[in-house]
Amino acid sequence: MAARQTPDTLDMPVRLSTMEEVDRGLKPHQALAEAGRCIFCHDAPCVKGCPVGIDIPGFIRRISQRNMVGAARLIRQANPLGAVCARVCPSEAQCEKGCTSAGLSEPVAIACLQRYAMDQEMARGIRPVAAAEPTGRKVAVIGAGPAGLACSLALRSAGESVTVYDSSPQPGGVMRYGIPSYRLPREVLSREVDWILSAGVRFVPNTEIGRDVGMADLLREYDAVFIGAGLGAPAVPRIQGAGTAGVISAYAFLRAAGEPDGNAREQAMRAVIAQPLGRVVVLGGGNVAVDAACTALRLGAESVTIAYRRTRGEMPAWAEEIEFAEEEGVKLVFLLSPAEVLQADGKARGVRMTRMRLAEDDASGRPRPAPSGEPDETIGADTVVLAFGQAPNESILSSLPSLARSESGMIEIDVETGATSVAGVFAGGDAVNGGTTVVQAVSEGLRAAAGIRAYLDSVTPARD
Repeated sequence: MAARQTPDTLDMPVRLSTMEEVDRGLKPHQALAEAGRCIFCHDAPCVKGCPVGIDIPGFIRRISQRNMVGAARLIRQANPLGAVCARVCPSEAQCEKGCTSAGLSEPVAIACLQRYAMDQEMARGIRPVAAAEPTGRKVAVIGAGPAGLACSLALRSAGESVTVYDSSPQPGGVMRYGIPSYRLPREVLSREVDWILSAGVRFVPNTEIGRDVGMADLLREYDAVFIGAGLGAPAVPRIQGAGTAGVISAYAFLRAAGEPDGNAREQAMRAVIAQPLGRVVVLGGGNVAVDAACTALRLGAESVTIAYRRTRGEMPAWAEEIEFAEEEGVKLVFLLSPAEVLQADGKARGVRMTRMRLAEDDASGRPRPAPSGEPDETIGADTVVLAFGQAPNESILSSLPSLARSESGMIEIDVETGATSVAGVFAGGDAVNGGTTVVQAVSEGLRAAAGIRAYLDSVTPARD
């Protein structure tokens, strides 16, 4: 996982019987010992690896000095979702990747230390945001995910009036509806989200732009608009039998499983799949596939297999997440591509898989999978979970046809300011990058907030 496991991690039978958080975090003596390993580099490669540029040596020094309040404040100055990111972002590929201590033994556990400082702060109560004097300007934010929330707080702190629209009933976006609670407890997420909203950010739930509110209306009513709405519908694979009962989207599955109340979760799961999970096969190799697999185990699946068309080395999922899944009993099979969902009595009973080989690199820079010519293989399954990514959010994008798109169909922006091709409209997060990390979305939301303020200063000066 993003933060390495601590010695008091739940034992396997317990952790697979609940959606409660697996990693229990560092104890005080562990945090102090780990902070003591930092050599406080002058060039701080860890900071260069952090998308939001947290002063990592600074907050670790404060932990070593037992100044937990100061450590938390230093983190939160750069990242309003510090507790969330400490749990779900791939520190091994970001801040910890360049850690100088790795040459001596292993990287300092930066994510664990960040989580420790954030948890200490939340236990005491997060200090309220002191917003600047109102500027008299209004900004609409589409999407209450990490990009939208970060942008909203930065704007509100600067005195702008901010209203966030989201199609879901609660704020949080992918953090609430896509990341399982065994990785990100909902109480942790809610504490940080509530803190952001308490700054005076207005949240409008159950409102889809393009359906309930027109983009043209927002452009008339507000001085600027930020699009942080994330991605749209799951990608639809060309697999024979994909419409069979028992075949479900990983995104719908994770959203249903994310219901905090047991009864609500059961009802949501019945709406997604009306039969017991039984033998589960997850098709895909990303983090969503891994999350779906581990969640299926917790919801009573007899067995779970992830089938991926390339090899382990090409899996987009983070290495620590893959190891975590295997530790829990998820089986991984490679060089298999789904050709047909097999059925009996109208229900899924297995997947016929084409055996693959790796050919020349494709546009992604990874070896291209191609049929090997070997006989097909069948994997028995009662539930087939499709985890093939998501398409751009066409509901939002089609409401503003003049918005320039990238080659991948995402929103094209000025990377320095977040500005789109439409004056006064800015964007960030998954709607721009196609889906990366929570901390990257936070970074893009903060960058866009600065771009929005510069734009507003140029066209609508703040009132005195």
